[in-house]
Amino acid sequence: MKKLLIALALVAGVLSAQTEVRQAIALPSYKDLKYAPLPPLKIPDPVTFTLPNGMRVYLLEDHELPVISGSALIRTGNLFDPPDKKGLAQVTGDVLRSGGTKAKSGDEIDVDLENVAASVESGIGESSGSLSFSALRENTDQVLGVFHDFLTSPEFRQDKIDLEKTQLKSSIARRNDDASGIVGREFGDILYGRNTPYGWSIEYADVDNIHRQDLIDFYKRYYFPANTMLAIYGDFSAPEMRKKLENIFADWTVTQPPVPKFPDVQKVPVPGVFLATKTDITQTFFEVGHLGGQYSDKDYPSLEVASEILGGGFSSRLFQRIRTQLGYAYNISANWGANFDHPGLFEISGSTQSPHTVDTLRAIREEVEKMRSTEVSDAELQTAKDTVLNGFVFRFDRPSKTLFRLLTYDYYGYPKDFIFQYQKAIEKVTKADVLRVAKEFLRPHDLTIVAVGNPKDFKTPITELGLTVKPIDLTIPQPAKPAAKLDPASEQRGKEMLDKMQAALGGAAKLESVKDMQYHAEVAIQAGGAGMKAKQTNSFVKPATIRQDIELPFAKQSVFFGGDSGWMATPQGTQNLPAPVVKQIQGEIFRIIFSLALSDRDPNRTITAVDGNVIAVSDKQGDSVHVQLDPSGLPAKMMYTGDALGGAATPVEEDLSDWRDVNGIKLPFSTTIIQNGKKFAEVKIQEYKINSGITTEELSKKP
Repeated sequence: MKKLLIALALVAGVLSAQTEVRQAIALPSYKDLKYAPLPPLKIPDPVTFTLPNGMRVYLLEDHELPVISGSALIRTGNLFDPPDKKGLAQVTGDVLRSGGTKAKSGDEIDVDLENVAASVESGIGESSGSLSFSALRENTDQVLGVFHDFLTSPEFRQDKIDLEKTQLKSSIARRNDDASGIVGREFGDILYGRNTPYGWSIEYADVDNIHRQDLIDFYKRYYFPANTMLAIYGDFSAPEMRKKLENIFADWTVTQPPVPKFPDVQKVPVPGVFLATKTDITQTFFEVGHLGGQYSDKDYPSLEVASEILGGGFSSRLFQRIRTQLGYAYNISANWGANFDHPGLFEISGSTQSPHTVDTLRAIREEVEKMRSTEVSDAELQTAKDTVLNGFVFRFDRPSKTLFRLLTYDYYGYPKDFIFQYQKAIEKVTKADVLRVAKEFLRPHDLTIVAVGNPKDFKTPITELGLTVKPIDLTIPQPAKPAAKLDPASEQRGKEMLDKMQAALGGAAKLESVKDMQYHAEVAIQAGGAGMKAKQTNSFVKPATIRQDIELPFAKQSVFFGGDSGWMATPQGTQNLPAPVVKQIQGEIFRIIFSLALSDRDPNRTITAVDGNVIAVSDKQGDSVHVQLDPSGLPAKMMYTGDALGGAATPVEEDLSDWRDVNGIKLPFSTTIIQNGKKFAEVKIQEYKINSGITTEELSKKP
């Protein structure tokens, strides 16, 4: 006790000494700090000219560092995607770089650029294409040569097209994994219109419709000199750079008719509540709003100040009421969205505790109404204006940023001094302006509400908002699978081949006697260029129960499916099976060797002969597989599409070998899995158990 009292006395003495020091120093409050005014913006004066081939060029010297960077803007975009080939612009923009040139592959060029610390990147967005480069001064000629070749003669190699399409399909498969991603996507799609280029989604069928010639045709239509603007910044002499460009682009003389204007946005309000049910989350993600405007609108400065007051930061009205006072929302913000050439989106977005979903949405509408009814305070106005104006520093803190912004202004037809006009307009915004634009442009009766959450957790039904509630279908349409030719001869031949397969495996009676099966395996995975080994146990109970336990070097995971639903357990926790995983598991059950060999007993399945040694088996649920038989009738290969790992529509081949007898049934002890023509994994079975008595109840137990 005495030691404790001594310790407390020492602590008290230290605290007293710290207080005396602070009082002696008399530190000022942060409110008393004074800051120098921000320096005035300076717009550089680049050298501008047009090359003989029609390409517009902007050059800005800066000799502070021995580096050079450049960017070309091409008037194109995914707004020009054909309706049945959505995603074509994106694939073209990415493969333009990765596909290399006629002289070298993209991989070879990667090595060359890495050796000189340079880069060349390409892409196509909504309303522009871009090709950029950066290099050290001494490597300018080499990198400009590569840049020229990509811009004028990309090769679009097929292997890179296939890779890009696979990655795009993978993103489609995963697009419903993240709730915040769902709400953002659906909000834009609904407001712009799902059947317009601004609001449609890329589907598997679109990707399958994209072919190499489509990329070549898209490139030829939009990539020509008169449709290109080029800005270069850095350590060079403008006259010398002009000569370089005139020489290097002298051979690029292709012409095309002028590119048409981008499509108009349909300005039709879509009021109501759109609800996407996602049962594996414990909060509700939301977006509330309607169409916004363009940067060139005369009232845009006042609207930006108004949205800053409404939900721009910690001091905003929405944050203070819904996050701080009520404690409902995890985060919330508001933004009057604008674009250069078409309306952006006015959106209030965030996430909230599921029970308070309706309370949060009501409070949002009330705050919007308040913005329309009374003037904001002097302090709110000044804070919002200061925040917007101070942000200018970060947009123009380097001459290169300013140059490329000038390029963008010119691209969209804005005046060179637009930023000064905008800055002055922000400074002049008054409380009356904020009230006026709020009354005119914030339209509570037109608000579209998109919510993603679990309605079973809502304390108040969302219908209590008094608005029409429409469900959002998150189903990802699967691509149509080519059906095998159905005719009596091919069906009869398919039945004969299936009989041969049954006999080779041990006979139909033996196959029908299997009630459950389990195997233990070692798996060598080779995805992504890196090797990894895992241990796997698969268990199956008729008719449709399956469990998979995988032990990876860094974690364990288990997946269970009981015929209509299931769960997935990972180190991050346990969750209901996402739809892509359910689809994958249903495909695996469909292809289990016992089930597949007895397809003639299932009235939902169709068996046809494709050629001399291949059977096509499909069912009414859309599952399909081609089975190639060896001379004895054993399955040598299984080929299928659409239910590979990750749920993406990916070509998969399983090569089966090392057949051995297990309780009178032939089973493969080795399987090689090939995806997109590349080896993905090697599965070596250690042991099979047939009819060991495992049950669905046993398999359903969570780890």
